[in-house]
Amino acid sequence: MPEQNKKMVPQIRFKGFSEEWIEDQLGERVEFFSGLTYSPSNVQNGVGTLVLRSSNVKNGEVVEADNVYVDSKIVNSKNVEVGDIAVVVRNGSRSLIGKHAQIKVKMDNTVIGAFMTGIHSQRPAFTNALLDTVQFDNEIAKNLGATINQITTGSFKKMMFHFPEPAEQIQIGVYFKELDQMIGLHQRKHEKLVTLKKAMLKKMFPQNGATTPEIRFKGFSKPWEEKKLGECAKFSKGQGYSKGDLVASGAPIVLYGRLYTNYQTEISEVDTFVIENIGSVKSTGKEVIVPSSGETPEDIARASAIVKAGLLLGGDLNIILPASNIDSCFLALTISNGTPRKDLEKRAQGKTVVHIRNSDLETVTVRYPSMEEQKKIGTYFRQLDELIEQHGTQLTKLKQIKTACLEKMFV
Repeated sequence: MPEQNKKMVPQIRFKGFSEEWIEDQLGERVEFFSGLTYSPSNVQNGVGTLVLRSSNVKNGEVVEADNVYVDSKIVNSKNVEVGDIAVVVRNGSRSLIGKHAQIKVKMDNTVIGAFMTGIHSQRPAFTNALLDTVQFDNEIAKNLGATINQITTGSFKKMMFHFPEPAEQIQIGVYFKELDQMIGLHQRKHEKLVTLKKAMLKKMFPQNGATTPEIRFKGFSKPWEEKKLGECAKFSKGQGYSKGDLVASGAPIVLYGRLYTNYQTEISEVDTFVIENIGSVKSTGKEVIVPSSGETPEDIARASAIVKAGLLLGGDLNIILPASNIDSCFLALTISNGTPRKDLEKRAQGKTVVHIRNSDLETVTVRYPSMEEQKKIGTYFRQLDELIEQHGTQLTKLKQIKTACLEKMFV
């Protein structure tokens, strides 16, 4: 069909709608309002009028983050209302221009800042979804300032979009509102679990010279034993491969970068493959691996993990095979979260890239309880990782669904 005869309709529509969408300037469809300009002398400590800024917008939601309050007497801009959309229009980071969040609950004594623009719409859920589309990204790219990372209110109002009739806007808005609620639910669950894991890692391993952790499973009370890691483990290295050795399918291999992906306790799947050779080092499922290099000492110290049997181990990995009285999962956890972590951070050497050798690992002091308690600790964190991964996977799927629907349900 010739381009001039192409009907302006989306690929996917709700039943009962067939009319062509109409192109119009955004300013003809919504109302804009400006943010508050204030000086440092107007800022107050936790009292007064809350000013929403870029830091208060995360994942399409208004959040508590570096809140700024100003003297209410100097406020000369409108209070935000439920349904209003706060959009970042000026920021030092180009990528944050266009970041936005809809006001979903009543927020008394709250305004937006000068580097934000507010949008008031009769159908806010549709407008909010419209600002999630690639079309909006394209309009930002066209109207972004050449020297300053900003879009002016004038250029914002003139942005061109296609709009359906009000009833269809409402249907689309409801759909994306419900999808966003599901995404938000899994996002919050995922964040809570990650926060819980971080807190429990500190509380379930001895810290700052203590011989027992703050939290223990019922029935365990004996002090943890202490030894140098070299006294209770054997050490080796993985087999080196170059980027040229990587293939689309072959033997799965763990490279050091995989340990920095999401700091899992156990690595069971990878997306890198090589052709296995005679010198390949394959996991038996009992090893603990620690990267031998990284960007910072902290990166290396917190990246230890165990691996599933059958995975090849790359040359940038230090391999630790613990003695029979040390559980592999527990050892990986204590290396990256217990007393050894600080020791490793001190031993890491280098400037642009830091390194840790097996000889450094051998001198690290480890504390450990009975095997029964070790296994309970390991099981707890593996199950926690599984829950985190489940919510993370579901979150990724929902975001992919949203991206696909935004592409097919808007013109």
